[in-house]
Amino acid sequence: MSSSPMAESKIDASNLSPAPIPILSVIVPTFNERDNVSRLYDALQAALAGIPFEVVFVDDDSTDGTREAIAEMAARDGRVRMLHRIGRRGLATAVTEGMLSTSTPYIAVIDADLQHDERILPQMLDLLQNGAADVAIGSRYAAGGSIGGWDAQRARVSAVATRLARLVTGADISDPMSGFFAITRSAFDSAVRELSGQGYKILLDICASAERPLRTVEVPYCFRPREAGESKLDALITWEYLLLLVDKLIGHVVPARFLSFMFIGGLGVFVHMGALTIMMEAHYPPFLWAQSIATVLAMIFNFFVNNTLTYRDRRLKGARQIVRGLLTFVAACSIGAIANVGIANYLFADYDYGWWAAGLAGILVGAVWNYAATSVFTWRSR
Repeated sequence: MSSSPMAESKIDASNLSPAPIPILSVIVPTFNERDNVSRLYDALQAALAGIPFEVVFVDDDSTDGTREAIAEMAARDGRVRMLHRIGRRGLATAVTEGMLSTSTPYIAVIDADLQHDERILPQMLDLLQNGAADVAIGSRYAAGGSIGGWDAQRARVSAVATRLARLVTGADISDPMSGFFAITRSAFDSAVRELSGQGYKILLDICASAERPLRTVEVPYCFRPREAGESKLDALITWEYLLLLVDKLIGHVVPARFLSFMFIGGLGVFVHMGALTIMMEAHYPPFLWAQSIATVLAMIFNFFVNNTLTYRDRRLKGARQIVRGLLTFVAACSIGAIANVGIANYLFADYDYGWWAAGLAGILVGAVWNYAATSVFTWRSR
């Protein structure tokens, strides 16, 4: 009789190192960081020697062997865990899910790129344990810290972003953009239900979402250059950051994603009118066809820009997803256009609304429908 699959998959527990109950969970979001994860874990073991800790790698479906490297470490050391996310992206939500998967009284967040100085983690933990702060922040701008080899442009952008962040947090933090910090469980719990999950600045999101102002303390460190892998920062990060700021400022009134959708819709009007102008100046095709073509071009523009910006965390990839998404987007917006015209005409003809008020009402109804319908059918959470 052959052995069962379960019997074949047994792991020799004698090879596992003992894992005392941890007091600190270190959350590490990863995406294509194969060459860094083992080096980071070795560095964490050295820095946190004598401290019961665990490491939770939250991987956004890496394709370079990152998950396999983490799985090998987990097979040897019970302090290593992995949370594999499929169909969703984003550092903020990855960190949040990683934190929610733990139960330790203290949580730390560190990047996998080895640019944060893990050696200050014991000091950060000690500040939390002594009750000196709710959040201990690894700061590049506090006295003794450094941004390392950043060029002048990146330094200026970071300085502007930091000043904008203070409008949201209302706290005197020199580095609210830091992605390296430690927090008490109670402080995280006080903010988690109000987190927006926008962008990649989870510390800013937490500080702006907490029920009460969090007590913070900053620990200086020198930002290191990346040694392996590729930076995840790109121009679109700026857009995500602005959406986060908008969400924290007025998100309780109007969702930031809806404002982004409306802004891109406004750009689509220029695309529509530009295409229509070109065709009418060329006297071909007739107006009805030109209007129809311009409408379709504007819809296609809106779809791809929304897919890149508004729904970056749910963006559609691959020919099959793109075609399905475009068709559902066009269908939803076509219904929205009908609703727009119908509502406007109804208010203008039957209730004697001014043409401008009726037109704005139609636009608003159509926009709300388009946003709601495409959220459900085009960019639904997978």
